[in-house]
Formats: sequence, structure tokens, C-alpha cells
Amino acid sequence: MYVGSGVFNVVGVRKRWYLFFGALVLVCIASMGIKGFNFGIDFEGGTQIQLPANGKSGQITEERAKEVFASSLGKPADEAQKVGSGVSSTIQLRSDTLDAAEVAKVKQALFQELGPIGSSGQPSVQAISDSAVSASWGGEISRQALIALGVFLLAVTLFLALYFDPRMAAAALVTLLNDIVVTAGVYSLIGFEVTPATVIGLLTILGFSLYDTVVVFDKVRENTRGLLGLTRRTYGEAANLALNQTLMRSFNTSLIAALPILGLLVIGYLLLGSGTLQELALVQLTGTVVGVLSSVALATPLLVDFKMRDPKYRQQADRVASRRANQARKAAAERDDDFDPNDEDSLAAELRKERAYAAAASVPARNQKAHKGRPSGKRKK
Repeated sequence: MYVGSGVFNVVGVRKRWYLFFGALVLVCIASMGIKGFNFGIDFEGGTQIQLPANGKSGQITEERAKEVFASSLGKPADEAQKVGSGVSSTIQLRSDTLDAAEVAKVKQALFQELGPIGSSGQPSVQAISDSAVSASWGGEISRQALIALGVFLLAVTLFLALYFDPRMAAAALVTLLNDIVVTAGVYSLIGFEVTPATVIGLLTILGFSLYDTVVVFDKVRENTRGLLGLTRRTYGEAANLALNQTLMRSFNTSLIAALPILGLLVIGYLLLGSGTLQELALVQLTGTVVGVLSSVALATPLLVDFKMRDPKYRQQADRVASRRANQARKAAAERDDDFDPNDEDSLAAELRKERAYAAAASVPARNQKAHKGRPSGKRKK
């Protein structure tokens, strides 16, 4: 992998990769259509009540908090979630929009029944906080994110079409759309909560995915420069070689990018108990893994298929195949002319030749040094 000799035939088995990514995209689209997304309060609107998970009687569970909420108002909370761990863990209750009297009633019931412990180390009603969010705010964020995504995709397409060529731009754009759909589908499948931090994280991974694709395409362009006048490799073989030559760079870059994201996820979720850091890290980790896989196994195979639609590259591939067929026929004819396995003399001569080759191969080569002027030896006095 470090040498990049082209041992991994990714382009040659591209139909298998197409089936894999096609099945993955279909599953993600089906999940988004059937299961949908777990939108946070910022998108749906409502009231959120948060309290420490440590109470006067020990740890407060999500089920117990929902029971107290339901008994105080006569209707259940939409969702209860525990965030963080240890002394910093909290319980978040989310429901439809509540008025001030309903919020005060719920907070009083939670304090009396559960006794959440505040920063002073004693049960306190001040340890219970509430926030109200309008759904229009989340809708505005979504609208601005879609506008930013459209502008980004348009700018990327124009840049790649000018810097490389339209076929490379098309392959990179398809790969980028695949990353977006798969990342969103993973959120739908697993049920991660979609918040403004998720949207921000989704936009940040697009640049990473595109960077990895551009690195591979730049090497492809270098390997295929002047290819139409040569008959040594086809476009697909040259592209596959470029893919192998940049494979370790792609993997190492992804690994280095994933390490701080994992650190952000561990610190944000386990130590700080921050839901925002958790959501931001999850979308970035998902996008990083999907991005490196698609840039290696999808972008370059798509580029090869787009290029091979051009008659010039198909004719060049035919010339390569014809040259190799001629070489194979010549080699076969030479073997038939020089060696007859049924002739004992020919067989003995062939065996002697093989032994001579083996003996010569075991002796290191000696290069005679060229001397200018008089020959080497003792100088006469």
C-alpha cells in the first residue's frame, strides 16, 4: 500500500462498488422516507426542561422524570434524554410549548419528587432550568443551510470543470451527493437528534470529502497526460495506478482527521455532558468515514466510466489490447520455434539453458570501469 504499485484493482471491480454504494443509498433513502429524522427542539419548537441526573435518592432515570412530568400536567413529555455521565450528567425533558404556569408546575413537581442536586450540593429548584424555542428559528437555519449547500456545490462544479475537466467535475459532484445522502441516512437509521450543530457539521465534512477526491484526481491527471498517444496502459489502468499511489495518503489523512473528532466526542459526551459537542462530532465522524470510502471506491471508477464514453479513449484501449495480443502471439511463436518437449535433444538443451540462467543469476554482476588514457598497472619508471 505504501509503494502504490497498483495491487488493488479498485477500478477493475467497479461494478461491485456501484452495487455496494447503490444499495447503501437506497437503504438510507428508504430510512429517511419511512423512519424520518429525530428533529430536535430547535426545528420542531417547544419547551425543554433540564435538571441534574443526581437526586436526593440517587440517580434520576429518564423514565422516572417522564412519570413526574406526566403526573404534574396530565400529558406525557415527548422525549426524555440523559446527556453526559457521572456528576455532570443531566436529564432533558422536551414537550410541546408550555406556558409559564405549566413550566413552574412541572419544575416544582420535579423538585419535590426527585430533589435534583444543584451546584451547592443540596437539592434546589434553581438547578432545574427551562428554555422555549420557536420552530421558525430552526426553519430559518435549514433554509440558510440549503442555500449555502447549493452555492457550495455550484462553486465546486465550476472550479473542477475549469481546473480539471467537466467529467471530473461530474464524478466529484456525484460522490459529494452520495456523501450527503449516506450521512443523512445514517442519522435517520440510528436516530441521532438533528440540531443546528448537526447541520453545521454536515456542511463542514463536504470540504474534507472534496479535498480527498481532488488529491486522487490530480494524480490521475498526472498519470494520464499524453495517454492517447501511448499503448502501454488504458485510461482505467492508469487511473487505478493513481488511486493506489494516493491510497495511503487518503487513509492517513482520514485517520488523523478522525482522531480529534473522536476526542471531541469523548470529551463532549462523557466528560462535559454536552449534547451540542456530541451531535457535532457524530456527524463529522460519519462524514469522514463515508467521505474517504467514496473518494477511493466511487469517484475514480465513475471518472473512468465517464472518460470511456469518449471514442478517443475507447480507440486507445483497443490499441492497447491489440498490442498486447500481438506480443502474446509473438511470445507463443518463439516458444514453439525454440523448444519441442517431445525432442530429447531440445529438452536437454532447454534444461542446460535454465541451469545456466540460474547460475548466472546467483553471481553478482561486475561492471568494468572505463579507463581513459594508459591502462591500469604499475607505472614504469
